[in-house]
Amino acid sequence: MRNVSCDTTLYTDESRLYTDTGKEYAGHRTVKHTAKEYARRAGDVVVDTDTIENVFSIFKRGRVGVYQHCGEAHLHRYLAEFDFRHNRRMALKISDAERAEDLLRGARGKRLTYRRTDEAAHA
Repeated sequence: MRNVSCDTTLYTDESRLYTDTGKEYAGHRTVKHTAKEYARRAGDVVVDTDTIENVFSIFKRGRVGVYQHCGEAHLHRYLAEFDFRHNRRMALKISDAERAEDLLRGARGKRLTYRRTDEAAHA
C-alpha cells in the first residue's frame, strides 16, 4: 500500500496469492489462465495481465543479466528505468535519437549524487 493508491483496480490471474491483496484496493479483476482465459472484456475495460507480464519479464532479465542485485532501497530507481525503456521502445516507433533526447531532457538541471542507503527516502 506504500506505493500504490487504494483507489486502484488490481488486475491479476486467479492465483490465491492475490486474494487477500485484492481486498486492499478499490477493485480486483482476474483472468483465469487455468481455463485458457488470457483476456476478457468487462464493460468498457479489457481485463488481462499481458502488459505487466511482458514488463516484468524484461525487468527480470535486465536485473539478472545486467544488475545482478536490486535492493529495496533502490527498487524505485530500477523500475523507473525499465518504465522509461518500455514506454520508449522500438515497437512504439520511437527512434534511438528520440530516446536520447528524452533521457537528456529528463536529466537537465539535475545533479547525480549518491547517498548512503540508510539515508534513502525509500529505505
